Amino acid sequence: MMDWFARRGFDVWTCDHEAYGRSTLTQSNSDVASGVADLESVSELIRRETGLHRMYIYGLSSGALRAAAFASAHPERVDRLALDGFVWTGEGSPTLAKRKEGVEYFRTHNRRPIDQTFIESIFLRDHPGTSDPDVIRACAVAQLAYADSVPTGSYLDMTCHLPLVDPANIPVPTLVARGEYDGIASMSDLLAFFDRLPRGDKQFSVVPALAHLTSLGLERRKMWKVIRDFLEN
Repeated sequence: MMDWFARRGFDVWTCDHEAYGRSTLTQSNSDVASGVADLESVSELIRRETGLHRMYIYGLSSGALRAAAFASAHPERVDRLALDGFVWTGEGSPTLAKRKEGVEYFRTHNRRPIDQTFIESIFLRDHPGTSDPDVIRACAVAQLAYADSVPTGSYLDMTCHLPLVDPANIPVPTLVARGEYDGIASMSDLLAFFDRLPRGDKQFSVVPALAHLTSLGLERRKMWKVIRDFLEN
């Protein structure tokens, strides 16, 4: 996805949040609030390097929660905001209903174990057949090369602390998008959030034949085009 946007003229930046990927492995559970702090630091770095004070922000899943919370806290740094697979209250989400069974573990542990079966389940739980099996396997290999566990903060936030963002506090142009079969981002939840966004410049999109991991689905370029069209509007 990053390469696709870069080839189309975007200056693309990303980061591994605390205790994820190549970032420092700490004792933090890397919740959404700490993700906002990460984005504050990253946005300052981008400003120093590019001279730009406002930027496009895109987030998927818990990344969308972090992006929305950052836009709420620092709207002056956000030009346009794209939320993909976002969740507001969690109402109507079968994935989060199932995830709540692990709340006690998330409360008492800052990391949770992952393996190939778990990573594959992310692609298969909503609607099997929306992702290439080779991509699923490659994603599992890439993820497990970093660690066999990940922080619990976003899971705890999504199961116990929603809503984390008040849409009334997001005054920037906003895209709310979901894959057709997304098991986290329910239509009713997203439409209620969308309706409360104060800016008239906003867009709601449902992209067919995609599940929660839109950026790795077979029809991922359809979502990328929706995002690009919104950002260049």
